[in-house]
Amino acid sequence: MAARIEVLSKKVVGKHVYGELYGCDPDLLSDPDYLANVVREAARLGRFTILDLKTWKIDPGVTVFAVVLESHISIHTWPEFSFATVDVYTCGDKADPESAFMYIVKALKAKKYTIKVASRDYEE
Repeated sequence: MAARIEVLSKKVVGKHVYGELYGCDPDLLSDPDYLANVVREAARLGRFTILDLKTWKIDPGVTVFAVVLESHISIHTWPEFSFATVDVYTCGDKADPESAFMYIVKALKAKKYTIKVASRDYEE
């Protein structure tokens, strides 16, 4: 009996860029207004369209979440550890999530960071 092999064709429908930021300025990580402006500028640089942006002060940290036409951008902070996590996800190929992520790294004055990139594929 012959083996049947099925070949799946994949189509990239999105890109997910995420990581951890270490050694950030704790004062910046505690400031919801500053962080909201960072997300606004990251969205502009990454060619995202912001639909809604919310911030939550969760003492001592902050969460910023932007719903964008292309998907989302989020920052979660732990100022007591000079630490933040960043998530930039885009659907389609018009936006530039890497540029948005790297702007956030710079704006939070991270001394080091990790960056992970995942393609979001649709299998037919």
